[in-house]
Amino acid sequence: SCQFSCPNGRSSSKMAGSTATIAAMNARMDMLQGYLESNMTALHAEVAAAQHTADSAESSLDISWIILCGSIVFFMQAGFSMLEAGAVSNKNVINILFKNIMDASIAGIFFWAFGYAVAYGPTYGGFIGTGEVFILDIHNSAGGDVATSSDGWEGWFFQWAFAGTAATIVSGSVAERTKFHAYLIYSAICATFIYPVVVHWVWGSGFLSAWGAMPDAEGNAHPLFSGTSASNGMIDFAGSGVVHMVGGVSGLVGAMVVGPRTGRFVDGKLQPIPGHNTVMQALGTTILWFGWYGFNCGSTLMLSGGAANLAGKVAVTTTLSATSACLTATLISHFFEKTFDIGIALNGILAGLVGVTACCSVVDPWHAVIIGFVASFVYYGARNLLFRLQVDDPLDAFPLHGCCGFWSVLATGIFCTDVNVQYAAYPNVNTACASGEQFGVQIVGGLIIFIWSFTTSGLLFLGMHKSFGIRVSEEVELEGLDKSEHGGGGVWEWGNR
Repeated sequence: SCQFSCPNGRSSSKMAGSTATIAAMNARMDMLQGYLESNMTALHAEVAAAQHTADSAESSLDISWIILCGSIVFFMQAGFSMLEAGAVSNKNVINILFKNIMDASIAGIFFWAFGYAVAYGPTYGGFIGTGEVFILDIHNSAGGDVATSSDGWEGWFFQWAFAGTAATIVSGSVAERTKFHAYLIYSAICATFIYPVVVHWVWGSGFLSAWGAMPDAEGNAHPLFSGTSASNGMIDFAGSGVVHMVGGVSGLVGAMVVGPRTGRFVDGKLQPIPGHNTVMQALGTTILWFGWYGFNCGSTLMLSGGAANLAGKVAVTTTLSATSACLTATLISHFFEKTFDIGIALNGILAGLVGVTACCSVVDPWHAVIIGFVASFVYYGARNLLFRLQVDDPLDAFPLHGCCGFWSVLATGIFCTDVNVQYAAYPNVNTACASGEQFGVQIVGGLIIFIWSFTTSGLLFLGMHKSFGIRVSEEVELEGLDKSEHGGGGVWEWGNR
């Protein structure tokens, strides 16, 4: 009887054993799956935390970079103060120092209240920004997660330093004969309207911008000339047009309206009125050179995402243009002035710095050497042209900032390469530089900035001149503005030339 029943019993035992084994394996698999799921959840959490930490570090680095560079740009006020104080008579030193302090202070209040909204608010017809006054759109947690995003505070700070620089340029053009309160009115209008409008055109969403010109409802930009990604818009990386041309051209108008200093031109001939302290001029120029690295390198606005490499390149091109221009200006002074004039050499440095500011990110190092070389001739030629026209610009602000600023805008179109434009993180991929279109855009942008600055500052200076007068009396001028405007008797004349 076992021949039938016993095998079936063994089969049943085997099946029962197999079932138990499978169940055990399934149980182990369930345990393993639960273990893996638990650990994967923990791993995902760790990865997310690590990514959040990395994003936080990146955001903090970028914000810190802007604050650092903004502080360096602000320190340029000390450079302007020393340069201008050394270039004027010792009886006007307090006046010129006071103007520089007031430029920074006035820009702080008026750029906070109105200027920033005009510069970076949503565009109205591509002409003017319509943002929140008193930077009300910048507030705690405005950017979302405070650990990984920016609320925008550092952006205002950086741009305020630039606004103060634009106004300060004019103080040198009208030095030694302008009423103090008249200058303060100019400074306030510049920080509120004249300068911010140009910022909006070029760096905001205005019609010249390379960073989202006149976006439509879908957010599509319309840059000059094509209105499509085949064009870049105007390239002015750090402000040769936006900052320096606005200040330089406004300074020219101010100098024309206020007239030359007494004794500067006698019977149509230029008469020397040397500055009282060469040491201060050299110190001021060196401080400005240092500050320019915050100005140009800081215009990357970040260090992350490869921007640190771009900042390094900008430091190189800025240095090469400045040094090339200094050497060239020294030779110019030797051959044309028959002396090694340190004043011309110092201004050569500034000419080279202004000359490369628009294009420092989109040109090669050897381009920067040529740009600085040409900038020295632009400065020297414009300086002598003003002499012939009997326009008295004590600090050569228009030749340096107005003319060399325009040269920089043009040099961007001449020397830029499409590869360099992409390396500088401009948003559109095209052949605008190779085709020559970019040069045309730069010409149009530079001329528009010149016309705007000349017209608006002209209306302002002429309005003040006709209403209450902007020039002090000859008696006050000869006595010195330190005494008449500030109750002082001048400063100790050390290192007199």
